[in-house]
Amino acid sequence: MHRVTVPLIGVASAWRDAARGFLVAGVPPEQVLWNSEAQEGGADLFGASGPLPAAGAGVTVPRSFVALAGTVVFHRDPQRFARLYALLWRLRNTPHLMSDRADPELAKLHAMEKAVHRCRHKMRAFVRFREIGAPDAPRRSFAAWFEPAHYTLEMNTGFFRDRFADMDWRIVTPDVTATFAQGEVHLDQGQPAPLLPEDASEELWLTYFRNIFNPARLKVNAMTAEMPRKYWKNLPEAAAIPELVAGAPARARAMAATAPSLPPMRAAAAQASLARHVSAWADTGEGLEAAIRSCTRCPLHCMATQAVCGEGPHRAALMVVGEQPGDSEDLAGRPFVGPAGQVFDKVAAEAGLDRSKVYVTNAVKHFKYIPRGRKRIHQRPDAGEVEQCKWWLDAEIARARPELILAMGATAALALTGSGRDIMKRRGTVERGRLGHDVLITLHPSYLLRLPDPQARLRATADFRADLAVAARLVGNATIAPSARLR
Repeated sequence: MHRVTVPLIGVASAWRDAARGFLVAGVPPEQVLWNSEAQEGGADLFGASGPLPAAGAGVTVPRSFVALAGTVVFHRDPQRFARLYALLWRLRNTPHLMSDRADPELAKLHAMEKAVHRCRHKMRAFVRFREIGAPDAPRRSFAAWFEPAHYTLEMNTGFFRDRFADMDWRIVTPDVTATFAQGEVHLDQGQPAPLLPEDASEELWLTYFRNIFNPARLKVNAMTAEMPRKYWKNLPEAAAIPELVAGAPARARAMAATAPSLPPMRAAAAQASLARHVSAWADTGEGLEAAIRSCTRCPLHCMATQAVCGEGPHRAALMVVGEQPGDSEDLAGRPFVGPAGQVFDKVAAEAGLDRSKVYVTNAVKHFKYIPRGRKRIHQRPDAGEVEQCKWWLDAEIARARPELILAMGATAALALTGSGRDIMKRRGTVERGRLGHDVLITLHPSYLLRLPDPQARLRATADFRADLAVAARLVGNATIAPSARLR
């Protein structure tokens, strides 16, 4: 039977050397009794029966075990050395054991490793230094008392050395004391809690802690999980915690009562949606055209040359609404001057409609197209673009005050009545528009141009001419061409 007492200082290297020697000598775990210096009261490293085997050749073990052992040796469990050596012994024949998550002994060691890491973090977070040196000393000196859950001071000395290299310090624990002076760290036996002087800076820290405490987000269980109560007696801010916790509900209610009344986050989306459905023009004066030309309500303005406003008398008995400007209209800045506009002018004259007395415009004010080589191919506006632009159309209607509106095509019908479906069935009928106006549905002249069958084109043109004649008769002499009135 071999008995080994591992010291508290240099524990990792001491256990590693002993375990290597036993493993090389083939000593099984049941033949080794491991003890800690904390249990033996300072006994020698190998102060028991049974000679210690001489360390032979090196032993290869997985790196993951080396890291695991280098942490677990600082655990306070008295069986930690025996558990590590038992696992090391098993690794001789099962080198892949370190990846076996179901192994109960490995799982226990990993749990101990996690506890040591947590204790190391708590020491870094909760050690509080107090100044003990003379005010006129060339180098400031500090001391701290801490009671860690495990033997983690030794593994933390590098952190404190690098963090507080500009001062001398001493950290005292019941088991080990670390002293940093002249750039070197020395480890000694533990000591009782020293009498540390009051620190004037603690009052400033306590004031800061009170001010950053948020009573509305208080979660006592979460706070005590991260700041266990056993550390409170050494933390200056702990004196304020009971008071802050007790007064948190009242302070939270007071904060809520005095907080500014802010709209919920969804209100921003609702307000943006509302802005898209509110006209950018509320007047009916002469500045309407200028407002339309500066419109950026939808992305169509990015590619179009310009916005094309309506044309005609501001007070008109008949308003004619098409779809959108075409390529020619986009370049000229006037509605119905391209091929479709020429068809409209020709058929309107045949129907006895005087264009000069009609207000002509489009449901959408910018040209929507797809570039294809040197050409710009017309694209029908979608419902969202019609929705964005209908407020300009409404402003034109409010200014013109027409008795009848002629909707040419599906897009115009959508903007004026809310539906752009079944135009061929609805053609020639008068419907009630969304603003209460009478709307006569007809074809768009560009439809006539697209018909490949000459006979179908003639029939559609006749229907279009008939609709224009109906519009002229419905609004009376105000729009009938003089030549038509003489017939």
